[in-house]
Amino acid sequence: MLLNRLFALLLFIGSSTLCGQEIKVMTYNIKYDNVNDTVNNWNDRKGKLIELIEHYGASFIGMQEALHRQVTYIDSSLTDFSYIGVGREDGKQKGEYSEIHFDSTRYKVLKHNTFWLSDTPEKISVGWDAALERICTYGLFENLESGEKLWVFNTHFDHKGKIAREKSAQLIIDKIKEINTDNLPVILTGDFNLAPDEKPVQTIKGYMKDGQEITKTPFYGPTGSFNGFDPNRVLDRRIDYIFVKNLAVERYMHIDDRLENLKYISDHLPVLITVSKN
Repeated sequence: MLLNRLFALLLFIGSSTLCGQEIKVMTYNIKYDNVNDTVNNWNDRKGKLIELIEHYGASFIGMQEALHRQVTYIDSSLTDFSYIGVGREDGKQKGEYSEIHFDSTRYKVLKHNTFWLSDTPEKISVGWDAALERICTYGLFENLESGEKLWVFNTHFDHKGKIAREKSAQLIIDKIKEINTDNLPVILTGDFNLAPDEKPVQTIKGYMKDGQEITKTPFYGPTGSFNGFDPNRVLDRRIDYIFVKNLAVERYMHIDDRLENLKYISDHLPVLITVSKN
């Protein structure tokens, strides 16, 4: 009888660990490779960026501003990873990506797509009062071990268009509702160019949760996520977020790692979240 009870306990612990499996997700605006930038040149930053990603061990990384040559460098450097995404200017390789890198030893992508933040999301387009083309890339991923599925969305809102940011928030929520017919867990990462109290953030929070607000372990890191490559800047401007639906948040942090000369790796801090099933 005692052995039977012990076996049942071990079985329960094992199943609980599997059901409560934690997933790390990162969002990171890595600053596009401006070849005229001699002070914060990509070639001086890229090695440390890869080290940072490998150190924190996220299974999904939503990136913003990466040009095709940056995407391929990151993809070739992260040997266990694959990615989904396209350039926003031609739907292929031209312009900035909002790609999602994922650990292909743990997950496989079942379907993926990119849409434009505009009134014609299926076409290459500039939306509303936006200054540039803006996109959202998403994928449905399956855990290779457990078979559990989740959606990951990644985006970069316009930096000038107020109407565009409001419309983009609603468009993404509408898209999630449209395709997530099985009510699976959803993660939305991105550079939203918005403060927490602005209307589009509230629109997203009407359907999803701001991971920072529901983290079980107290939030860690500077308040803000934008540094502008200024080592003396007060980091109080938060514009990068990770939102979740149907997931519990174990930890949420802004990572303030730097180069050895104390310069920043990018003009944004990476945001890292650890989630588990509710």
